[in-house]
Amino acid sequence: MATNQDPRSEFLKQAMSRRGFLGAVGATGAAAALAACGTSSEDSTSEATTGPTDQTSGENVVWANWTAYLDRKKGSYPTLERFQKESGYTVEYKEDIDDNASFNGKVEPQVQNGQDIGYDIVTLTDWLAAEWIRKGYSAQIDDSLVPNKKNIEPALLDVAFDPGRNQSLTWQSGFAGLVWNKKRVPEGLKTVQDLWKPELKGKVVVLSEMRDTMGLIMLSQGTDISQPFTEDQFNNGLDELQKQIDDGQIKQVKGNSYLNDLKNEQAWAAIAWSGDIFQINAEEGDQWEFVLPESGGTLWSDNMLMPTTATNMVGAQAVMDYYYDPKVAAEVAAWVNFVCPVQGAQAEMEKIDKSLADSPWIFPDDEILNNSYVFATLTPEEDVQYSDAFGRVIQG
Repeated sequence: MATNQDPRSEFLKQAMSRRGFLGAVGATGAAAALAACGTSSEDSTSEATTGPTDQTSGENVVWANWTAYLDRKKGSYPTLERFQKESGYTVEYKEDIDDNASFNGKVEPQVQNGQDIGYDIVTLTDWLAAEWIRKGYSAQIDDSLVPNKKNIEPALLDVAFDPGRNQSLTWQSGFAGLVWNKKRVPEGLKTVQDLWKPELKGKVVVLSEMRDTMGLIMLSQGTDISQPFTEDQFNNGLDELQKQIDDGQIKQVKGNSYLNDLKNEQAWAAIAWSGDIFQINAEEGDQWEFVLPESGGTLWSDNMLMPTTATNMVGAQAVMDYYYDPKVAAEVAAWVNFVCPVQGAQAEMEKIDKSLADSPWIFPDDEILNNSYVFATLTPEEDVQYSDAFGRVIQG
């Protein structure tokens, strides 16, 4: 798993690319995990169009994002309120993305037909961002309107699915691992198999993002998910998932709404996303613990894109530019506790909270990187095949 290269250095040299991702052949372990994200050669050869060159404008910007993914205080978003006051734009911030597949299923028919889907910014994981760019669903970024784009981590600038970041900007990155209620599961969890303990029957939730749930299960079975794997290896993982659902060990398969199950104790343990757990601990008290399983966790990134049907691209790019200011990026990272993609944010974080500036979950250390994997690149045919099979299992 380990390499002779320093993982953090590798992170800065190559591409770090929430919830499913593109991998690169030959990537293993931690250093390779961050290095591999966004290096899919199949997407780099896309012949898709890049969207309109004209810039629509208006006073209102509509942004679709995931739950618990922006700084929040007493029901409001401090950085977003400041942006609105300073810029004059009104931003409708909607936590409308529960998982990639369900969101895409709702909006793709409209954007495919050139119809307004009601959003100026959408926040998609790498694999879906790559698909949108390949299919011509995302618009070009005008660098003159997003000067802070220069602050993107160099490793993230030339991802294969969007070289030079002409149509996307990383929002956050993070990890999928294990979480448990410390009161209900005082002994904690170390492995995916620990989720299957008899005392947790009916109290386990797993993620509806295939690459995270299947990634952790397959890793626990000894499959290196960062390398091309066989159909039998995938099916072995799927059989395990099917068994645990059929036996009632797994109660639910959910997107971001899994957090509600943790809060109301319908779930005592889960496959979860890193930053989410630190957020609910801050909101609800220190009730949960998050770790990467001994066999490894997954690594992902989400990206801001403008649909070609957006009605306010000028405003959307003003939002993107604002959140790539290192000070603002640090404020967001201090709340969401995901991996920050903006250069200079760690220095700004020192002014906010030194312990967060030292957090390996925001600025990853070697130990975490060496236990993180990026899901291998799937061909379009494999993606359909595996996604359909996963969907049939989780939908019963």
